[in-house]
Amino acid sequence: MTDREFDAPPVGEEIHLPEPSLVPILNAVGVALALVGLTISYVITVVGLVLFLVTLVRWIRDATHEMSELPAEHRGAH
Repeated sequence: MTDREFDAPPVGEEIHLPEPSLVPILNAVGVALALVGLTISYVITVVGLVLFLVTLVRWIRDATHEMSELPAEHRGAH
């Protein structure tokens, strides 16, 4: 038997997928604005950093909330 056979969830077990969200896209936009702003204007850099930090906190909070809703046997390391 290979390791791949053990990675699959048991038959009939539902695979958890995160909810659709714009947060990852906005996070990437924030990073891009911050980097582009370094060459254009520090105002754009600040706006990008603020957007990045706000979306980062929101993304972590959403992921933590989703993890807390999973059954206990699905949280934690294998």
